[in-house]
Amino acid sequence: MRGYFVKRLLLIIPTLLGISIVSFILIHLAPGDPAELKLAQNDQRITGDIAEQLKETRELYGLDRPLYIQYFSWLKRIVTFDFGESLRDHRPIIDKLKERLPVSIELSGISIVLAYLIAIPLGMYSATHRFTIGERILTVLLFGLYSIPNFWLATMAIIYLGGGDFWNVFPVFGLTSNNSATWPLWQRVVDEGWHLVLPVGCLTYYTMAVLSRYMRASMLEIIRQDYIRTAKAKGLSERMVVYRHALRNSLIPIITLVADLLPAVVGGSIVIETLFSIPGMGQLSYEAVFTRDYPLLMALFTTSALVTLAGVLIADFLYVLADPRIAYGQ
Repeated sequence: MRGYFVKRLLLIIPTLLGISIVSFILIHLAPGDPAELKLAQNDQRITGDIAEQLKETRELYGLDRPLYIQYFSWLKRIVTFDFGESLRDHRPIIDKLKERLPVSIELSGISIVLAYLIAIPLGMYSATHRFTIGERILTVLLFGLYSIPNFWLATMAIIYLGGGDFWNVFPVFGLTSNNSATWPLWQRVVDEGWHLVLPVGCLTYYTMAVLSRYMRASMLEIIRQDYIRTAKAKGLSERMVVYRHALRNSLIPIITLVADLLPAVVGGSIVIETLFSIPGMGQLSYEAVFTRDYPLLMALFTTSALVTLAGVLIADFLYVLADPRIAYGQ
Protein backbone atom coordinates (compact mmCIF):
# COMPACT_ATOMS: atom_id res chain seq x y z
CA MET A 1 0.00 0.00 0.00
CA ARG A 2 2.90 2.31 0.75
CA GLY A 3 4.16 1.92 -2.82
CA TYR A 4 0.75 2.78 -4.19
CA PHE A 5 0.57 6.05 -2.27
CA VAL A 6 4.14 6.96 -3.26
CA LYS A 7 3.18 6.48 -6.91
CA ARG A 8 0.07 8.59 -6.42
CA LEU A 9 2.11 11.32 -4.77
CA LEU A 10 4.55 11.35 -7.68
CA LEU A 11 1.66 11.45 -10.18
CA ILE A 12 0.47 14.68 -8.58
CA ILE A 13 3.43 16.54 -10.12
CA PRO A 14 2.67 15.91 -13.85
CA THR A 15 -1.08 16.23 -13.19
CA LEU A 16 -0.60 19.60 -11.52
CA LEU A 17 1.68 20.67 -14.36
CA GLY A 18 -0.97 19.78 -16.96
CA ILE A 19 -3.69 21.62 -15.01
CA SER A 20 -1.48 24.70 -14.73
CA ILE A 21 -0.84 24.76 -18.51
CA VAL A 22 -4.53 24.49 -19.36
CA SER A 23 -5.46 27.08 -16.71
CA PHE A 24 -2.77 29.50 -17.90
CA ILE A 25 -3.92 29.28 -21.53
CA LEU A 26 -7.61 29.66 -20.67
CA ILE A 27 -6.99 32.64 -18.39
CA HIS A 28 -4.95 34.48 -21.02
CA LEU A 29 -7.38 33.66 -23.85
CA ALA A 30 -10.35 35.05 -21.93
CA PRO A 31 -11.60 38.47 -23.11
CA GLY A 32 -10.20 41.51 -21.30
CA ASP A 33 -6.77 43.09 -20.83
CA PRO A 34 -5.51 43.82 -17.29
CA ALA A 35 -3.65 46.90 -18.52
CA GLU A 36 -6.77 48.35 -20.18
CA LEU A 37 -8.88 47.60 -17.10
CA LYS A 38 -6.33 49.28 -14.87
CA LEU A 39 -6.42 52.47 -16.96
CA ALA A 40 -10.21 52.27 -17.26
CA GLN A 41 -10.48 52.27 -13.46
CA ASN A 42 -8.94 55.74 -13.57
CA ASP A 43 -11.60 56.90 -16.07
CA GLN A 44 -8.95 57.48 -18.72
CA ARG A 45 -9.69 57.04 -22.42
CA ILE A 46 -7.09 55.10 -24.38
CA THR A 47 -5.93 57.76 -26.84
CA GLY A 48 -2.59 59.52 -27.46
CA ASP A 49 -0.33 59.34 -24.41
CA ILE A 50 -2.68 56.89 -22.72
CA ALA A 51 -2.01 54.38 -25.50
CA GLU A 52 1.70 54.78 -24.76
CA GLN A 53 0.99 54.21 -21.06
CA LEU A 54 -0.94 51.11 -22.02
CA LYS A 55 2.06 49.79 -23.95
CA GLU A 56 4.40 50.56 -21.04
CA THR A 57 2.03 48.88 -18.61
CA ARG A 58 1.97 45.73 -20.69
CA GLU A 59 5.78 45.75 -20.89
CA LEU A 60 5.99 46.31 -17.13
CA TYR A 61 3.82 43.28 -16.38
CA GLY A 62 5.40 41.16 -19.14
CA LEU A 63 2.07 40.88 -20.96
CA ASP A 64 3.68 41.77 -24.29
CA ARG A 65 5.86 38.65 -24.29
CA PRO A 66 4.83 35.37 -25.98
CA LEU A 67 2.50 33.22 -23.93
CA TYR A 68 4.94 30.32 -23.48
CA ILE A 69 7.63 32.69 -22.13
CA GLN A 70 5.10 34.12 -19.66
CA TYR A 71 4.21 30.59 -18.57
CA PHE A 72 7.81 29.50 -18.01
CA SER A 73 8.47 32.70 -16.04
CA TRP A 74 5.46 31.88 -13.86
CA LEU A 75 6.56 28.24 -13.51
CA LYS A 76 10.07 29.30 -12.47
CA ARG A 77 8.62 31.46 -9.70
CA ILE A 78 6.07 28.90 -8.53
CA VAL A 79 8.77 26.25 -7.97
CA THR A 80 10.12 28.48 -5.18
CA PHE A 81 6.55 29.13 -3.88
CA ASP A 82 6.66 32.69 -5.19
CA PHE A 83 3.20 33.57 -6.50
CA GLY A 84 4.36 37.02 -7.60
CA GLU A 85 2.51 40.31 -7.08
CA SER A 86 -1.08 41.23 -7.77
CA LEU A 87 -1.58 43.32 -10.91
CA ARG A 88 -4.31 45.21 -9.12
CA ASP A 89 -2.49 46.66 -6.11
CA HIS A 90 1.09 45.26 -6.41
CA ARG A 91 0.78 43.44 -3.09
CA PRO A 92 2.50 40.03 -2.77
CA ILE A 93 -0.11 37.38 -3.54
CA ILE A 94 1.12 35.19 -0.72
CA ASP A 95 0.14 37.97 1.73
CA LYS A 96 -3.36 38.11 0.26
CA LEU A 97 -3.73 34.34 0.57
CA LYS A 98 -2.55 34.46 4.19
CA GLU A 99 -5.26 37.02 4.95
CA ARG A 100 -8.15 35.34 3.15
CA LEU A 101 -7.39 31.61 3.40
CA PRO A 102 -7.97 31.22 7.18
CA VAL A 103 -11.37 32.90 6.84
CA SER A 104 -12.57 30.48 4.14
CA ILE A 105 -11.08 27.47 5.91
CA GLU A 106 -12.96 28.42 9.07
CA LEU A 107 -16.23 29.10 7.25
CA SER A 108 -16.27 26.17 4.82
CA GLY A 109 -14.46 23.78 7.15
CA ILE A 110 -17.08 24.17 9.89
CA SER A 111 -19.82 23.84 7.27
CA ILE A 112 -18.46 20.57 5.84
CA VAL A 113 -17.87 19.00 9.27
CA LEU A 114 -21.40 19.93 10.35
CA ALA A 115 -22.85 18.59 7.09
CA TYR A 116 -21.17 15.19 7.62
CA LEU A 117 -22.10 15.01 11.31
CA ILE A 118 -25.78 15.66 10.51
CA ALA A 119 -26.07 13.81 7.19
CA ILE A 120 -24.70 10.41 8.28
CA PRO A 121 -27.23 9.84 11.13
CA LEU A 122 -30.07 11.18 8.96
CA GLY A 123 -29.13 8.87 6.09
CA MET A 124 -28.92 5.90 8.45
CA TYR A 125 -32.31 6.71 9.98
CA SER A 126 -33.92 7.02 6.53
CA ALA A 127 -32.49 3.67 5.41
CA THR A 128 -33.42 1.74 8.56
CA HIS A 129 -36.91 3.29 8.99
CA ARG A 130 -38.26 3.03 5.45
CA PHE A 131 -41.94 3.86 4.85
CA THR A 132 -42.44 5.24 8.38
CA ILE A 133 -44.01 8.64 8.94
CA GLY A 134 -40.72 10.00 10.29
CA GLU A 135 -38.81 8.84 7.21
CA ARG A 136 -41.38 10.37 4.85
CA ILE A 137 -41.33 13.72 6.67
CA LEU A 138 -37.53 13.70 6.64
CA THR A 139 -37.44 12.90 2.91
CA VAL A 140 -39.77 15.78 2.06
CA LEU A 141 -37.78 18.14 4.28
CA LEU A 142 -34.44 17.16 2.73
CA PHE A 143 -35.73 17.45 -0.82
CA GLY A 144 -37.11 20.87 0.11
CA LEU A 145 -33.71 21.98 1.39
CA TYR A 146 -32.05 20.48 -1.69
CA SER A 147 -34.19 22.63 -3.99
CA ILE A 148 -33.65 25.97 -2.21
CA PRO A 149 -30.91 28.17 -3.77
CA ASN A 150 -28.44 29.33 -1.14
CA PHE A 151 -28.46 32.95 -2.38
CA TRP A 152 -32.25 33.09 -1.84
CA LEU A 153 -32.05 31.53 1.62
CA ALA A 154 -29.17 33.85 2.58
CA THR A 155 -31.17 36.88 1.41
CA MET A 156 -34.24 35.76 3.39
CA ALA A 157 -32.06 35.15 6.46
CA ILE A 158 -30.63 38.66 6.20
CA ILE A 159 -34.09 40.22 5.81
CA TYR A 160 -35.91 38.25 8.51
CA LEU A 161 -33.15 37.49 11.04
CA GLY A 162 -30.46 40.09 10.43
CA GLY A 163 -31.97 43.45 11.19
CA GLY A 164 -34.17 44.06 8.16
CA ASP A 165 -37.83 44.86 8.81
CA PHE A 166 -38.23 41.91 11.20
CA TRP A 167 -36.01 40.31 13.88
CA ASN A 168 -32.53 41.57 14.55
CA VAL A 169 -31.08 38.39 16.01
CA PHE A 170 -27.90 37.66 14.05
CA PRO A 171 -25.19 40.00 12.66
CA VAL A 172 -24.96 39.94 8.86
CA PHE A 173 -21.72 41.86 8.25
CA GLY A 174 -18.22 40.36 8.58
CA LEU A 175 -17.05 37.93 11.23
CA THR A 176 -16.47 40.27 14.18
CA SER A 177 -18.15 43.23 15.81
CA ASN A 178 -16.66 46.70 15.92
CA ASN A 179 -14.10 47.19 18.71
CA SER A 180 -14.10 43.45 19.44
CA ALA A 181 -10.27 43.46 19.45
CA THR A 182 -10.36 44.98 22.96
CA TRP A 183 -12.78 42.37 24.34
CA PRO A 184 -11.77 39.34 26.45
CA LEU A 185 -11.00 36.13 24.56
CA TRP A 186 -14.19 34.29 25.51
CA GLN A 187 -16.29 37.26 24.41
CA ARG A 188 -14.50 37.41 21.04
CA VAL A 189 -15.06 33.67 20.51
CA VAL A 190 -18.78 34.02 21.28
CA ASP A 191 -19.01 37.07 19.04
CA GLU A 192 -17.36 35.31 16.08
CA GLY A 193 -19.50 32.22 16.60
CA TRP A 194 -22.61 34.40 16.55
CA HIS A 195 -21.46 35.99 13.28
CA LEU A 196 -20.91 32.52 11.77
CA VAL A 197 -24.42 31.18 12.44
CA LEU A 198 -26.14 32.49 9.31
CA PRO A 199 -23.33 32.04 6.72
CA VAL A 200 -22.43 28.57 8.02
CA GLY A 201 -26.11 27.59 8.07
CA CYS A 202 -26.56 28.77 4.47
CA LEU A 203 -23.49 26.77 3.40
CA THR A 204 -24.36 23.62 5.35
CA TYR A 205 -27.97 22.82 4.51
CA TYR A 206 -27.46 21.95 0.83
CA THR A 207 -24.36 19.77 1.40
CA MET A 208 -26.11 18.06 4.30
CA ALA A 209 -29.18 17.26 2.18
CA VAL A 210 -27.05 15.79 -0.63
CA LEU A 211 -24.84 13.74 1.69
CA SER A 212 -27.81 12.31 3.59
CA ARG A 213 -29.35 11.04 0.33
CA TYR A 214 -26.07 9.39 -0.66
CA MET A 215 -25.81 7.86 2.81
CA ARG A 216 -29.36 6.54 2.64
CA ALA A 217 -28.87 4.94 -0.78
CA SER A 218 -25.57 3.36 0.26
CA MET A 219 -26.98 2.04 3.54
CA LEU A 220 -30.01 0.55 1.76
CA GLU A 221 -27.74 -1.31 -0.63
CA ILE A 222 -25.56 -2.65 2.18
CA ILE A 223 -28.38 -3.87 4.47
CA ARG A 224 -29.73 -5.97 1.60
CA GLN A 225 -26.48 -7.93 1.32
CA ASP A 226 -26.33 -11.59 2.28
CA TYR A 227 -23.83 -11.07 5.08
CA ILE A 228 -26.22 -8.64 6.77
CA ARG A 229 -29.03 -11.20 6.57
CA THR A 230 -26.65 -13.77 8.02
CA ALA A 231 -25.77 -11.47 10.89
CA LYS A 232 -29.46 -10.96 11.66
CA ALA A 233 -30.13 -14.72 11.41
CA LYS A 234 -27.41 -15.32 14.01
CA GLY A 235 -29.46 -13.28 16.46
CA LEU A 236 -27.54 -10.02 16.48
CA SER A 237 -29.58 -6.98 17.42
CA GLU A 238 -30.61 -4.47 14.75
CA ARG A 239 -28.38 -1.84 16.34
CA MET A 240 -25.35 -4.17 16.33
CA VAL A 241 -25.91 -5.13 12.69
CA VAL A 242 -26.26 -1.54 11.53
CA TYR A 243 -23.43 0.05 13.50
CA ARG A 244 -20.94 -2.83 13.42
CA HIS A 245 -21.47 -4.47 10.04
CA ALA A 246 -23.27 -2.01 7.74
CA LEU A 247 -22.03 1.45 8.69
CA ARG A 248 -18.38 1.18 7.60
CA ASN A 249 -19.17 -0.20 4.15
CA SER A 250 -21.90 2.38 3.67
CA LEU A 251 -19.40 5.21 4.07
CA ILE A 252 -17.64 4.57 0.73
CA PRO A 253 -19.78 7.01 -1.36
CA ILE A 254 -19.60 9.60 1.43
CA ILE A 255 -15.81 9.34 1.46
CA THR A 256 -15.70 9.77 -2.32
CA LEU A 257 -17.39 13.14 -1.93
CA VAL A 258 -14.55 14.36 0.31
CA ALA A 259 -12.46 14.95 -2.82
CA ASP A 260 -15.22 17.16 -4.25
CA LEU A 261 -15.83 19.12 -1.05
CA LEU A 262 -12.25 19.85 0.01
CA PRO A 263 -11.60 22.45 -2.74
CA ALA A 264 -14.51 24.46 -1.33
CA VAL A 265 -12.53 24.85 1.90
CA VAL A 266 -9.82 26.71 -0.05
CA GLY A 267 -11.99 28.27 -2.76
CA GLY A 268 -14.64 29.62 -0.40
CA SER A 269 -18.12 30.64 -1.49
CA ILE A 270 -18.49 33.70 -3.70
CA VAL A 271 -22.23 34.08 -3.04
CA ILE A 272 -22.22 33.67 0.74
CA GLU A 273 -19.04 35.68 1.33
CA THR A 274 -20.35 38.51 -0.84
CA LEU A 275 -23.81 38.61 0.76
CA PHE A 276 -22.41 38.56 4.31
CA SER A 277 -19.42 40.80 3.46
CA ILE A 278 -16.91 38.19 4.61
CA PRO A 279 -13.38 38.76 3.25
CA GLY A 280 -12.63 35.18 2.20
CA MET A 281 -11.23 33.37 -0.83
CA GLY A 282 -14.55 33.43 -2.70
CA GLN A 283 -14.65 37.22 -2.60
CA LEU A 284 -10.96 37.36 -3.57
CA SER A 285 -11.61 35.05 -6.56
CA TYR A 286 -14.46 37.27 -7.74
CA GLU A 287 -12.25 40.37 -7.55
CA ALA A 288 -9.43 38.56 -9.40
CA VAL A 289 -11.73 37.53 -12.27
CA PHE A 290 -13.31 40.97 -12.47
CA THR A 291 -9.92 42.75 -12.69
CA ARG A 292 -8.22 40.05 -14.84
CA ASP A 293 -5.53 39.70 -12.19
CA TYR A 294 -3.61 36.91 -13.95
CA PRO A 295 -1.01 36.09 -11.23
CA LEU A 296 -3.70 35.97 -8.55
CA LEU A 297 -5.97 33.81 -10.71
CA MET A 298 -3.13 31.36 -11.38
CA ALA A 299 -2.36 31.19 -7.65
CA LEU A 300 -6.02 30.42 -6.90
CA PHE A 301 -6.26 27.79 -9.65
CA THR A 302 -3.02 26.11 -8.58
CA THR A 303 -4.00 26.03 -4.91
CA SER A 304 -7.45 24.62 -5.69
CA ALA A 305 -5.98 21.96 -8.02
CA LEU A 306 -3.45 20.92 -5.39
CA VAL A 307 -6.15 20.60 -2.72
CA THR A 308 -8.36 18.61 -5.12
CA LEU A 309 -5.56 16.13 -5.85
CA ALA A 310 -4.80 15.88 -2.14
CA GLY A 311 -8.51 15.24 -1.51
CA VAL A 312 -8.50 12.33 -3.97
CA LEU A 313 -5.46 10.86 -2.23
CA ILE A 314 -7.06 11.26 1.20
CA ALA A 315 -10.23 9.59 -0.10
CA ASP A 316 -8.18 6.61 -1.33
CA PHE A 317 -6.61 6.31 2.11
CA LEU A 318 -9.99 6.51 3.86
CA TYR A 319 -11.37 3.76 1.62
CA VAL A 320 -8.89 1.35 3.19
CA LEU A 321 -9.93 2.38 6.70
CA ALA A 322 -13.64 2.06 5.91
CA ASP A 323 -13.53 -1.21 3.98
CA PRO A 324 -10.83 -3.78 4.86
CA ARG A 325 -11.54 -5.61 1.59
CA ILE A 326 -9.82 -2.77 -0.28
CA ALA A 327 -6.06 -3.35 -0.50
CA TYR A 328 -4.06 -1.25 -2.94
CA GLY A 329 -1.04 -2.79 -4.63
CA GLN A 330 -2.29 -6.38 -4.51
